[in-house]
Amino acid sequence: MYTLHINELSETEFLNQYWQKKPLLIKAGFKDFADPLDAEELAGLAMEESIESRMVTNHDGWQCENGPFEDFSVLANDHATLLVQAVDHWHPEAAQLVEPFRFIPNWRIDDLMVSYSTPGGGVGPHLDQYDVFIIQGSGKRHWRVGNVDKNIKQFSADKALLQVGEFEAVIDVVLEPGDILYIPPSAPHEGYAVEPAINYSVGFRAPNQTDLLTAFADHLIDLDLGQARYSDADLNIQQSRGELTLPDITKLRHLMIDAIKDDNTFLRFIAEQLSEPKHDKDLLPLEPKLEPNELADFLREYPVIYKAGGLRSIYIAQKDSVLLAVEGHSFNLPSKHLSIIAALCDQQYQYTEQLLAHSDCLLFRQTLSTLINEGYWYAD
Repeated sequence: MYTLHINELSETEFLNQYWQKKPLLIKAGFKDFADPLDAEELAGLAMEESIESRMVTNHDGWQCENGPFEDFSVLANDHATLLVQAVDHWHPEAAQLVEPFRFIPNWRIDDLMVSYSTPGGGVGPHLDQYDVFIIQGSGKRHWRVGNVDKNIKQFSADKALLQVGEFEAVIDVVLEPGDILYIPPSAPHEGYAVEPAINYSVGFRAPNQTDLLTAFADHLIDLDLGQARYSDADLNIQQSRGELTLPDITKLRHLMIDAIKDDNTFLRFIAEQLSEPKHDKDLLPLEPKLEPNELADFLREYPVIYKAGGLRSIYIAQKDSVLLAVEGHSFNLPSKHLSIIAALCDQQYQYTEQLLAHSDCLLFRQTLSTLINEGYWYAD
């Protein structure tokens, strides 16, 4: 288990002073740091079809190739980087690196990206549209980080590689194992390995308006909702037949907003959307399937069940019910189950004796059986 030390700051002080505001160098954020995996294990993950990976080189210009990979000979040279996304979904030991950052709500956490770079290797000066903590593993890496600049221009150094031009660094440092950089959105940064180095990046989700509105429209279409139509029973003769008047514009805007204001529609959508996975997971569906009437015996047999690596689970407490969303699927449960649903979403494992206390409810048995059958929670 890793314990995070944010210099002399409490988590609350960090959020107030730095989160989404300015970058921070955290020296020895993880004391006595030991890598949870090595370069060979990372290369093994990059060979898998279901795991997103990239190889970036900067010998004579920038080049970026997408995996899976079979040949890693380029990593024998300088100026090369292997990057693998969502390692926390596949490597339980590496997934432990995400845990100290869960003072940020779970729905904001995206995944753990791991990179291995040879000397001079990096992805060039760039910026991200999300927050990230970059943890230095073995080796050393030279980092330059600028302040937030929402006007900085990006360009394509390669078809799959966006970069930025020169920027003024407010952090210029060589990271050693256990050091951490916090970089907020739109803060330009660049890092190059001084020696063969492993880095771990805990990234956070930040949906934009287009993402949400497009997904919401799809949600309405899928469920055949949003059928309220514009009406104007109070229509009056207007001077110009070609004018779209302000009252009409207001009514049209409200027509759209009313769909979002409908809690029955919007809460289900936003829970499912924010729990939707971006990357595959190492799930092992249960066989044979567990029937709801077999759940109590299953829970008595296993003292603990574990959440699958990188599982996205969130809940919304409502007046008389709890909306649980897991991997893009939602379930409505009676509010009496709020405490155990919160525990399932908050914790990476759950003692089954606490679940047994809720197993007298058929809806709870059906829901938990489904989640276990899908491999979202599992017994070991």
